[in-house]
Amino acid sequence: MATLSTETTGLGPVGNWIGGRWSNGGDVHQSIDPSTGEVVGAFRSAGHAEGQSAISAARRAFDTSDWSRAVEPRAQALNAIAGNLERRTDELASTLSRESGKLLWETKTEVKLAADLLRLNAARARVQVTGLAVEQAPGTYWHNLPEPAGVAGVIAPWNGPLLLSVRSFGPALAAGCAVVVKLPGQTAMTNRLLAEAAAEVTSIPAGVLSILTEAGNEVAPLLVSSPDVDVLSYTGSTEVGRVIAANAAPTVKRLVLELGGKTPLIVFDDVDVDALVPLAVRACTFMNGQYCATGSRVLVHRAVADEFRSKLTAALQSVRAGPASDPASELGPLIDKAAAERVDRIVGEAAGYAKVLVRGGLPAEPELRKGAFFRPALLEVDDVEVPVVQHEIFGPVQTFEVFQDEADAIRRANATGFGLAASVFTRDDIRSRRVGRELRVANVWLNTWGLGTQLMAGEPVKQSGYGSLAGSAAIAAFQNLKRYGMTTAARA
Repeated sequence: MATLSTETTGLGPVGNWIGGRWSNGGDVHQSIDPSTGEVVGAFRSAGHAEGQSAISAARRAFDTSDWSRAVEPRAQALNAIAGNLERRTDELASTLSRESGKLLWETKTEVKLAADLLRLNAARARVQVTGLAVEQAPGTYWHNLPEPAGVAGVIAPWNGPLLLSVRSFGPALAAGCAVVVKLPGQTAMTNRLLAEAAAEVTSIPAGVLSILTEAGNEVAPLLVSSPDVDVLSYTGSTEVGRVIAANAAPTVKRLVLELGGKTPLIVFDDVDVDALVPLAVRACTFMNGQYCATGSRVLVHRAVADEFRSKLTAALQSVRAGPASDPASELGPLIDKAAAERVDRIVGEAAGYAKVLVRGGLPAEPELRKGAFFRPALLEVDDVEVPVVQHEIFGPVQTFEVFQDEADAIRRANATGFGLAASVFTRDDIRSRRVGRELRVANVWLNTWGLGTQLMAGEPVKQSGYGSLAGSAAIAAFQNLKRYGMTTAARA
């Protein structure tokens, strides 16, 4: 994304929604279609000045408006944003598909889930538990009251800018916080549509919700370090999560971090191989492999390893790569050419210590070479300490591992520093529960993969982060619990 002058773009660079108005500050950059390399549009990248303006507006709105105390207006506003997204479904889905490279059915699903989640948070605003009360001793009473934490910062990634931003700012608004959302430059045109959906809700006080797009790295560090930001929600890589945790320490702000993953698919010897292989392929190619819960490790019992290896190899080789807009495409491009080249280097280096079952890689076809395509790769390994097992790749790359027994499967599955999700496939329900109990992850899928819910919390473990944005934990993440005490004893 190169910086441009306004005079040379001719594309009407879009601004940022800050403090209840559109801001035209910041350098002009381009959003690029990773399927074709063509320009989608131009946008103004928010910098330090825009970030500070948004934080100041949020602080002012939280401190001076009734937003933090009036539940019903918050619920109505969230429902209104949801309705605006629903009316824009086709435009949002096509724009997000073009900018991110995700297949159109995936982006349509994202728009629907984002709207549904806003409505769920509207309901949470109305029915949230208001606190507990107890008489500790005769005449001595205590009660709790949850209050909004204050200003919330949200940093969401390009692989799911609608859903993953709504997942944070929905409960933050429901709790009564004022929010500053920082979104990535790769999806700038999509971000603009989201901001428009919020800007049309005139009942939201100015400054309560600002939505910024950033191509550089000024707004995000400001949200992390600012003493005026009380809680920060970040979704992204473990590497950046570590930096955020360190830089947020001086202000001791609350963090909710969902970071990287390395999801194992544990396949026992009693499965239907023909039925399971297509799911394993989808776990690799969903969102073009750019998903925190990508099924990047396939662990198979030795009794069915040969059959599974052969059929998975053939299935991955037959995956049809093509433009995200083409209904026949089964795999779109990575977010940009740099990402495709990075993944290709990782696979090339892994060939030095792994058995290459499917090389995949950068395509040879001229039409696909214009974009950021990478065909799926499958690498067989035995040593769980090798880089391709230990590091999140963020592309359509799977490792194939053979395990000897249940204990070996559990050992292998837990061998990485990540703890986001895992799948267990077996017809033995008792075994699935037993193995699931031993897996150090937030989400265990039994005989499935990728199943989601916002009704129940699951907290990442190890280096996949901490906190939750689902269930009752979502709104609690943006609240402080205050304790009141009183006595009925006679006063002197």
